[in-house]
Amino acid sequence: MRFNMKKLFVLVSLLMLVAIIAQAQFKKSPKHYSVAFYNLENLFDTIHDTGKNDYEYLPSAAKEWNTEKYFSKLNNLSRVLSELSRDKVKQGPAVIGVAEIENRRVLDDLVAQPLLAPSKYEIVHYEGPDKRGVDCALLYDPAQYKVSSSKLVLSEPFEGDTTHQTRGFLIVNGKLAGDKMCFIVNHWPSRGAAEPVRIHAAKQVRALVDSLERTDKKLKIIVMGDMNDDPMDKSMLALGAKKYPNEVGKGDMYSPFWEVLEDKGVGTLLYRGKWNLFDQILVNPNMLNSKKGLKYNDNEVFMREYLFEQEGKYKGSPLRTHAGNKWLNGYSDHLPTIIYLKK
Repeated sequence: MRFNMKKLFVLVSLLMLVAIIAQAQFKKSPKHYSVAFYNLENLFDTIHDTGKNDYEYLPSAAKEWNTEKYFSKLNNLSRVLSELSRDKVKQGPAVIGVAEIENRRVLDDLVAQPLLAPSKYEIVHYEGPDKRGVDCALLYDPAQYKVSSSKLVLSEPFEGDTTHQTRGFLIVNGKLAGDKMCFIVNHWPSRGAAEPVRIHAAKQVRALVDSLERTDKKLKIIVMGDMNDDPMDKSMLALGAKKYPNEVGKGDMYSPFWEVLEDKGVGTLLYRGKWNLFDQILVNPNMLNSKKGLKYNDNEVFMREYLFEQEGKYKGSPLRTHAGNKWLNGYSDHLPTIIYLKK
């Protein structure tokens, strides 16, 4: 009997030791998070907003934008958002920056879609000054990211040009995995404006980042948005973009999608047979050099077969909502981008 009790004691001791080792290894293993950006391409409802030039997206307009088409677009977009990064990060993005949304109402309708509702995303949105009414916004999972403050910083027009004015800079502060993290969501002026207009926007964002870093030297900052420029363009250089992590110093930002476009030929929108990558996510040095907490790990342009035209003249292009006034029942003319973080 004593022999069996000794064997039992040894067995229990071994099991406890294995459990302790396993727990220690689990604590040491990195936890992964994701952050995404998606230009939703003219997510308008069917109701006129006073003071906004949204007439193109009314039932009486040439596009015949109606309730059926609107809710079909919401369903399509919710499919994309509900799938972002899920194959790598089970809980999905902690934060999703979005552009080209008309108002708070369309965001409420979007996060309420059956495919997206289980994620319980909450919204940060401010009505901006854009003449068409399109704004930026931030969707966030409150179980992952705890928002502490937010504001919309209005942009200064370039040499008095209010026609091609940036749609404001959405700044959101909070905590992700215990780290203080700030997001700046952008939508810079289109290519219809001259390059100096976007360089001017970049300098304003650079000033915002510098101010935030002076206030908190350990703050982790992510700048995201549709910049309407590629990662190697002059506006991005004015922001401090660097192609490789080892080039990033004080006053710089790491631009992971620079290598994606320039070396791999992968973009987020196709124009006249050429890929561009306007939908960018950049991180400040604290996201690379931090000895503890969250660090940048990887990136991805989200590409699934259903997001592309499958036949015809524009085969291989992102499947958008309209071609001219013809309804294609697609998603967006842009593809989403994702970065992965680990702790």
